[in-house]
Amino acid sequence: MTTTDPSAPDSTAERDGLGWFCFVHHLAVMVYIVVGWLLPSKPALMFYVAFLPAVALQWRLNMDSCILNNVESLIRTGQWRDPSNREEGAWLLTLARDTIGLPVTARQVDIFTYVVLLALWLLGFGHLARP
Repeated sequence: MTTTDPSAPDSTAERDGLGWFCFVHHLAVMVYIVVGWLLPSKPALMFYVAFLPAVALQWRLNMDSCILNNVESLIRTGQWRDPSNREEGAWLLTLARDTIGLPVTARQVDIFTYVVLLALWLLGFGHLARP
């Protein structure tokens, strides 16, 4: 989740169709992660409780980068990694800095992300365990 070039121009000002599609997809996944623990269906909650650790694991195994960013890089450049894509490995950091204007560091965003992910996983697990 670290940024490659914090001095790069605001990515939201330069987004093309693929960039917006990937941004909206990321946003949809983030919304699902935040509210998915509220799902009333046991199978849906079981998926959610498995999905959150899978997301965290893929970040750790993929050098703190999201597969969604890698797929965008692959489509654009033919390579899994694109050092010029400042959102690769830093989607939430870029969102916090550019969209909301928060002066946060990559480490702060990482800690926040994993703490929130754990809290949401616990809520989902608790909801699943209810009769």
